Amino acid sequence: MNLDPLFSPKSVAVIGASRDEASVGHAVLKNLFLGGFKGKIYPVNPKAREIEGMICHPSLAAIPGPVDLAVVIVKAPLVPEVVDQCGQKGVKGIVVISSGFKETGEEGRLLEEAVKRQARLHNLPLIGPNCLGILNTDPAVRMNATFAKEMPAAGSIAFLSQSGALCTAVLEYAKSEGIGFSKIISMGNKAGLDEVDLLIGLRDDPQTKVILLYLEDLADGRRFIEVAREITGDEKKGKPVLAIKSGRTPEGAKAVSSHTGSLAGSDEVYDALFAQAGVMRVDSVEELFATARAFSEQPLPAGRRVAIVTNAGGPGIMATDSCIRQGLTLPALEAGTVAKLKTALPPTASTRNPVDLVGDAREDRYAASLGAVLEDPNVDSLIALATPQAMTDLEAIARVIGQAAKGTRKPVLACFMGVTDVSNGSRILREERVPHYRFPEAAVRALARMSQYREWLERPRTMVKRFRVDEAAAKVLIRKARLEGRVWLDQAESLAMMEAYGLPVPPFAIARSPEEVRRAAEKTGFPLAMKILSPDVLHKVDVGGVRLGIPDTAAAEKTFSEILDTVRLRQPDARLDGVLIQKMVPPGTEMILGLKRDRQFGPLLLFGLGGIYVEVFKDVTFRLAPVRELGAERMVKSLRSFRILQGFRGQPPADLPKLIECIERVSQLAVDLEEIEELDINPLIAYAEGKGAAAADVRILLRKE
Repeated sequence: MNLDPLFSPKSVAVIGASRDEASVGHAVLKNLFLGGFKGKIYPVNPKAREIEGMICHPSLAAIPGPVDLAVVIVKAPLVPEVVDQCGQKGVKGIVVISSGFKETGEEGRLLEEAVKRQARLHNLPLIGPNCLGILNTDPAVRMNATFAKEMPAAGSIAFLSQSGALCTAVLEYAKSEGIGFSKIISMGNKAGLDEVDLLIGLRDDPQTKVILLYLEDLADGRRFIEVAREITGDEKKGKPVLAIKSGRTPEGAKAVSSHTGSLAGSDEVYDALFAQAGVMRVDSVEELFATARAFSEQPLPAGRRVAIVTNAGGPGIMATDSCIRQGLTLPALEAGTVAKLKTALPPTASTRNPVDLVGDAREDRYAASLGAVLEDPNVDSLIALATPQAMTDLEAIARVIGQAAKGTRKPVLACFMGVTDVSNGSRILREERVPHYRFPEAAVRALARMSQYREWLERPRTMVKRFRVDEAAAKVLIRKARLEGRVWLDQAESLAMMEAYGLPVPPFAIARSPEEVRRAAEKTGFPLAMKILSPDVLHKVDVGGVRLGIPDTAAAEKTFSEILDTVRLRQPDARLDGVLIQKMVPPGTEMILGLKRDRQFGPLLLFGLGGIYVEVFKDVTFRLAPVRELGAERMVKSLRSFRILQGFRGQPPADLPKLIECIERVSQLAVDLEEIEELDINPLIAYAEGKGAAAADVRILLRKE
């Protein structure tokens, strides 16, 4: 759809315009007029002849000229008919501000479906219902089609929000902080356009440098990831996307039957998927705009090396600690830089990074120090700190910082600690387009996000690796279970499927009698692991269905009978299909590798620390399948426990290439075999470098037909 009529209409009809100054219809009309909208405004209300000096039309059809955008503010039951009238009139876009739809219950949901049908029938791009409206500060448009109090300042930040109330709060906050916008779009119930459609509309918007999102849900998770990745990852025209995501996935509240299913219902999924798309997730509105300001006003840093210039030791230490926590580094300054600083600063000053100008520093010390430090090739970015002292002229220091920022291609962020005493200095920094923060930690977080985004843009581009597998054999196993009315594959079938996809499976066989135990043991070799085979037993250990370390044939035959007797006693109704005989694998680092087919995102891969502690420590990460080569590598390296895999306290490093390959193979399986709902390889035992891995235990759940 062409979204220009929504963003930049040449004419707007306000359907439901009102003379009542306390009404939404009056506020929208007044905002369009007072905001300086450059096009034509048509109030529509059959009960009024004029509003605010403008001729009021009794209906949309009565408007003499074409209408690009209709803003609808009528009672909910009338909206479907109004949308139909818009289609007949040839309106090119609609914003439905009216409430009373799915947010009110079943009756409202049905009404919203009727609105959707009419919009689709006429191929009309629609925003809302139940929204604040849409706003564009472009001087060529100047459209405030909302019922917010006033027009914000122009800027390069676009804000998309599901919450209209949050939009109004954001406008108040932005005004106090001097933050400008390119566009603000309140999405409401998303009956027509959703966040993905609007992201596409903003992708090539020349006024927008940064896109901010407030989301409560995703209409189409997979499409969101694909579009966001395209927008954030464009090396030449990429735009950072920052998001606040509230709430949890619906699956999070449901009982699920595998470790992967349980963990994939958690909020951490969004963290991983946003990271996969290059979307930076933040936790608060304050952080959202603090970070956005840095992106919109300063260039990206070339690396993670930060210099700090301060007039107080304490804030310098705070900033240093925060840099380390955020993964930034404080490089040593070159000898030439140190020599320049010693010439300009008193003996009591510190010429190491962080550079401490001491408390009586005036603007001349800042000017000399900022210039010297920014010229240092070891420095990628700079944070200038200042605390108000009796001899400190913060306004002059702010101007010096602004001049330094203009004279470099490195980002410069400022922190004047205080509120009242620093207000004039803060105002000058805003005028100089230097992001200002009240405390060092906020400046450091913003700078870390900028470094993160630079690395995202410059990351190697890898492809999805494909392996030669036996997909046909895997589908035979699925068909067999379907014919028998089962959704769970037994352990032998699960291991066979892993073999079909090239996963490292220890030798195994099935025994249904003592004689078969002997033959199976000779095939696999000792020591053995023996596990009950039953479609009715999910947690084998709980019913005595697992025995380990069986040393010889005689012990194996005895254990076979013991397992069957114990399971019959503890779960009498269970159907027993025999015992799985598996060669014991040597100990190693226990990991988990899994798959969960998510309602919104499709197949989700999970990798992390495994064994019995998987749901205790929850040290796992997720990616959407198919995963690229670099994505699989990052799944391994992003774990908190990655140091264990690197080799810890004398232990050799794990076979990382093999673990990465296992992730890629399960990714291929997830795409090829849509019948699989959940899969757990737990534990996936990682061995020393060059020694591979072993899929010791596997559980596979099929989707219900």
